[in-house]
Amino acid sequence: MGWWQLNADTLARSRFAVSPLAETFACLKLLHAGAGAHPGEQRWLRTHLPGYRARLAADPVTARLVRAGLGRDWIADFLTPAPRAGEDFAVEVARVRAAPPAAARAHLRLSLAGPLPADLHRDDLPERAAVLLEWVWQEAVRPYWERRRRVLEADVAARTAQVSQGGWVSALDSLRPGRTRWLGGNRLQVNLHEYPPREIFGADMVLVPVTPQRHGWVAWEEDERYAVVYPCAGVLAGDGDGAVPSSLGALLGPARAGVLVLLDSPLSTTQLTAVTGQGLGSVGRHLKVLREAGLVARLGRAGRSVLYARTAAGDVLVEAGRGDAAGRASIRP
Repeated sequence: MGWWQLNADTLARSRFAVSPLAETFACLKLLHAGAGAHPGEQRWLRTHLPGYRARLAADPVTARLVRAGLGRDWIADFLTPAPRAGEDFAVEVARVRAAPPAAARAHLRLSLAGPLPADLHRDDLPERAAVLLEWVWQEAVRPYWERRRRVLEADVAARTAQVSQGGWVSALDSLRPGRTRWLGGNRLQVNLHEYPPREIFGADMVLVPVTPQRHGWVAWEEDERYAVVYPCAGVLAGDGDGAVPSSLGALLGPARAGVLVLLDSPLSTTQLTAVTGQGLGSVGRHLKVLREAGLVARLGRAGRSVLYARTAAGDVLVEAGRGDAAGRASIRP
């Protein structure tokens, strides 16, 4: 397994952040894999995968670059500069474009674990990578960015609350269960690969959510900045288990039912507002009705926020709605 050795100072300075480039690169990985983790990703792929494949078919060098850069167990470092909080996509992708060509080739040899193909012995690899990332951003990420940004910001808020409640150990263990884990002795497991440990004493560490559910990685820059990129909480990804069963929507109203479905894990009113796009007053009224019906309970405070979650009765109602929808689908002619 791969792990980092860090001290209390590094951990205390660690922050969660949203990165448009990380989201774009995760979507590039999703396009490359061609298989979605839930219905929302599958619909997104049906829309954007044909254009992506056509673009690479028209540019064999860039197609070879993508295959080499994603590798099997290692991503070429120049493709994933460590994010910095508050940067927009243009600033982030400029760092990909500015990578020295010799360094890009060296990173590709590492990701391939072998020699570089003859057609990648060239100096325009960083430019080609940046142009492809710009295409993915413009065509397949930016049209959905406002919604995705709210989802990612809600995940950041939830993780930050988790740190306040349970400390860094609980938050780090939950980023990518089975992959990230606090080992004790100032050691953070970051993946399952057998790579030498890295000492990151005094460095900055940033934790970055992305919406594609099967994609995460680590990144660093010159031993000064490290990043763990992880899939945001599944309940916040929206299009899968977060879908509102039609029978539940008919019973409670679609907006109120949507709040109940999202409360599979604890969320605050601010997070629910970000994820649903509803106004703060509307979310508050829905929570009041759901609490009075015994379907939702207050769990207490995380910092300045009050967290809510479904009760056992709420779980039964949501699962009954899903079961009813599945039953109708199974008998449909």
